[in-house]
Amino acid sequence: MSGGSFPPDFRAILMKQSWFFRLEVCHATARRIRFRYACHEPRAAGLIMPAITRLPGVTGVRINTAIRSLVIDFDPAITGEAALVMAIRGLSPPAHQGSAGTPEASLSNVALSGTALLAVRGLQPGLQAPAALMAAVPVFAGAMDDFIRQGITSHVLEALAVAISIGRRDFLAANTTAFLLALGEYLEHSIEQRSDGLLKSLLRPAVDEVWVERDGQEVQIGNLEVRAGDTVIAATGRVIAVDGTVLGGTALVNESTMTGESVPVTRQRGDRVLAGTLVEEGRLRIYAEQVGDQAAAARIADFVGQSLESRSGTQLQASRLADRLVPMVLGLAGLTWLFSRDGARVSAVLQADYSCALKLATPVAFKSAMYRAGKAMILVKTASALERLAEVDTFVFDKTGTLTQGVLQVTDSVALADDYTAEDLLNLAASVEEHYVHPLALAVVRAAHRQPHYQHFSHKEVEFVVAHGVASTIDQQRVVVGSRHFVEEDEGIAVAPHEATIARLLHEGKTLLYIGYGQRLIGILALKDQLRPDAAETLQALRRQGVRRLVMLTGDHPERAWAMAEQLGLDEVHAGLLPEDKAGILRQLSETGCQMAFVGDGVNDAPALTGARVGIAMHNGADIARLASDIALLKDDLALVARAHELALATRRLIQRNFQYTVGVNSAILLGAALGRLSPVAASMLHNGSTIGILLRALLGAGLPRTPSAGSGQ
Repeated sequence: MSGGSFPPDFRAILMKQSWFFRLEVCHATARRIRFRYACHEPRAAGLIMPAITRLPGVTGVRINTAIRSLVIDFDPAITGEAALVMAIRGLSPPAHQGSAGTPEASLSNVALSGTALLAVRGLQPGLQAPAALMAAVPVFAGAMDDFIRQGITSHVLEALAVAISIGRRDFLAANTTAFLLALGEYLEHSIEQRSDGLLKSLLRPAVDEVWVERDGQEVQIGNLEVRAGDTVIAATGRVIAVDGTVLGGTALVNESTMTGESVPVTRQRGDRVLAGTLVEEGRLRIYAEQVGDQAAAARIADFVGQSLESRSGTQLQASRLADRLVPMVLGLAGLTWLFSRDGARVSAVLQADYSCALKLATPVAFKSAMYRAGKAMILVKTASALERLAEVDTFVFDKTGTLTQGVLQVTDSVALADDYTAEDLLNLAASVEEHYVHPLALAVVRAAHRQPHYQHFSHKEVEFVVAHGVASTIDQQRVVVGSRHFVEEDEGIAVAPHEATIARLLHEGKTLLYIGYGQRLIGILALKDQLRPDAAETLQALRRQGVRRLVMLTGDHPERAWAMAEQLGLDEVHAGLLPEDKAGILRQLSETGCQMAFVGDGVNDAPALTGARVGIAMHNGADIARLASDIALLKDDLALVARAHELALATRRLIQRNFQYTVGVNSAILLGAALGRLSPVAASMLHNGSTIGILLRALLGAGLPRTPSAGSGQ
């Protein structure tokens, strides 16, 4: 694909979400295999057995949900270990939801409990209890479901509070509590769904209707009806709905959503186009190759959807803490009854718990941050990647293509003979290098063409000497351009008299091309891979954010690497490395206690990207580097590395602050309720109101940096 966009092979990580996020083989024989597992929906663990039983070749299944153990007996003539692992990982999570598992279901509960609350004063005394019980049915049903599957949870405590109020014939309190619980649950689900929707909206193309050619006519059909092989028409102002090849027409296409490039590009016959990109001007006929869920934008959006299900360590800790605090609340309610014998106090205590805010605010905050990252052209693959990035104290950078632009430029043209000028050297070298595709040759030709007086020297056939240089004949004299070894040893041209000049250029970190003509050295061209303009500022920004150590890894010559390190103020440099050496350096750094992020772009960076605490892939990097990374930059901008780190730190602060608010507010509510200062209704209002406030704070990303979006020009 063009423009550095995500390739079709990216589907390797854009798979449909598996039921399991961990599946480890503990023991295997010819007919039996035992796994240790962890699944996304613990409450549905009991459904694993019948699902696996239906797999081909499975003869028996035993599961122990307490220790997450799964034992499978199978027929080796039909299936085997590898096939079973793939089949089990291919199982989709069950679509189980509680009674109020969606905003729509919660909204119906709001209507039911609200009606009961409004009518409670006007009903006959004999009808008030049945009305309260009817309004509380969703509360009791949800609590029973939780109790059966998980034991005592916050929903069980809330149901106890409603039951106590009904038992005390305080129907106003019971109905008010049921209404507030339903309203709070509806708002919680809506906020969580809103955060999911924001994140999913980043990359999925907004295309409802598509124009296609059918039987020689242009017809408009639904986007789900488009099939591979169709000819799709995309005109000015339309979003392209498929990945494909242009059959005809010319158009300016804005590909910023997929490539990060804000300048529209020309697309015409034979060019590739991507779903989710916008035709700004012109008209294209496109042969549809990948459609629907197979199109690049949909695959990326599906992957973003998978990231919604990932659970960070912080989220898991918050969930476990919330579960541990439930018995504490129940114990406080028991003590309150023991010392006061006041059912109203007990009911008020049971209204307040830490569970909802602790369990929901953390994932909502992560999703809000991931949405902001996506708007800034930073694809954060999981919440745990963002969490780990906040812990990083050491950034390790690959040099070429990461800290540098990855393109050599001629910096010096040094004439060593009085009868030649710097321009003459460039023109002479470019004349014999122009048919050579080596990066050094391309750099020389570009530099020569930029001169005000470019001149091409006629020459005979060019001789290419692999890994050495080129040679030809001009005006009956042999001209050679290449390495010192080629010029000095192979061609017998004296280089030593100019050792001081050579040493100076090498100390400056430059690559040298030697030019010989008529058996004498007439000049040297010095080339250098230029630093990215924002490299120094990015490193300074990371230091301001608290990063203690900045390291560079490169296979380049040590002198060139150290010259760049001095310019950037790096703490450590490892030069002259082979590809496999980079992962080894990371292991050594890790053994010293460093929390590392590695930033790279090449095929040889993939092992380092996977071995680091956090791997960050540059936008123009190799496909395998993007696949191996935890975070992928969707724009060729090194400053995004610092922005991602800043966002990770701010997200951690947001989560910590929300945790403090949750614990502080709910502890105060519990204390007030236990001391009789809060009625059950007041406790419910304060608890649900504070929970919604904390969730809104997480959704809005309070304190997160306002990261400029792609193409903003900032």
